[in-house]
Amino acid sequence: MTALEAAPAGGSVVSIGVFDGVHLGHQAILAANVARSRSLGAVPTVVTFAGHPKEVLLGRAPRTLTTLEHRLALFRRAGIEHAVGIEFDAELRETTAEDFAERVLVRGLATRALVLGFDSKFGRERRGTPEFLTARGFDVTVVPQVQVGPYGVSSTAIREAIELGDLARAQAMLGRPASVLGTVVHGDALGRRLGFPTANLDLHHELHPPPGVYYGRARLGASVLEGHDGPERAAVANIGFRPTVAGGARELRIEVHLLDFAGDLYDQALEFTFLGRLRGEQRFDGVDALVAQIRRDIAEARARLGAASAAFPR
Repeated sequence: MTALEAAPAGGSVVSIGVFDGVHLGHQAILAANVARSRSLGAVPTVVTFAGHPKEVLLGRAPRTLTTLEHRLALFRRAGIEHAVGIEFDAELRETTAEDFAERVLVRGLATRALVLGFDSKFGRERRGTPEFLTARGFDVTVVPQVQVGPYGVSSTAIREAIELGDLARAQAMLGRPASVLGTVVHGDALGRRLGFPTANLDLHHELHPPPGVYYGRARLGASVLEGHDGPERAAVANIGFRPTVAGGARELRIEVHLLDFAGDLYDQALEFTFLGRLRGEQRFDGVDALVAQIRRDIAEARARLGAASAAFPR
C-alpha cells in the first residue's frame, strides 16, 4: 500500500472512492465534505486510486473519464485541500477493512469524520461499509445517489453517453461539459504547414467522444493541474485518423487548434472542454478541399462559441 504523508494538522474529513468523472454525485460528496470540514476545522480530504480497481479485481477496467491527474485538478476546483492517490494493487485487494481503517484513516489521516457515497465500500470482500465504520466509532455521513430525471448518475452511464457522442446527456450527469486533459506532444506539424497549427494531445487513456470535429474552450499550463479555472481560449478539436492526408494515420489522434493564438505549447497540460460537434470525420478529394473545410469549421466554431458564451462564460 502507498505510504502516506504526515496527517494534516487539525485532522481530516475523508471521502473514499475512484471518483471517475467527478460527476454530480461525486460533487455532492465533495461539497458535503468541505462543509463538514469547515464545521470541524479539519482538512477536506479525498482518498482515491491511481489505477481502476476493476483492473485488479476483474482483470479488465473501463477507459477512464478522468485520469488521476485530471481528478486531482477537479478535486481542487471543488475545494478539496488534500488528496491521496493509492495504487490499487494485489496487496491493497487483500488488505482488510480493519487494517485499511487503522493504517489510512486513523494513523495516516487522523480522520475526524467521513463523508461517503451511498455505495461506498473498501477493503477485502468490500467489508468497509458506512455501517462498518459507524460501528467502530467513526462519524460517518452518507450522501444519497443523485438523480438526473428518473436515472441515477453514474460513471458507467456517462462513459456510454460520451462513447455515443451524446454530449448533452453527459453534461447533464457531469454537471459541466465533458472535457479531456492531456499533454501536448510533438506531431508531424501538418496543421502548421496547412496554416492551422494544432496541439497534439496525449490523453493518457482518457475516454473521448467519437471521431469528428468539435468546438469548445481550452485551458493551458500548470494552472490546469493545480485546479485553477484560469483563462480559457476558444478552440476547435479534431478527433480522428486524418483520412485525407497520405492515407490517414494509423492511430486515432486528438488535435486542438486554438483560435487567435500563437506560441509554443509543447509539454504543457491542455484541457479541452467539448461544447458541441460540428461534423463527423470526412475524407476530402485533396488538401485544398480540406483546407477550405477547416476554414468553414473555424468560422462555424466562432459563430457557435459566440452564441454559447452566455451559457458557458469564460
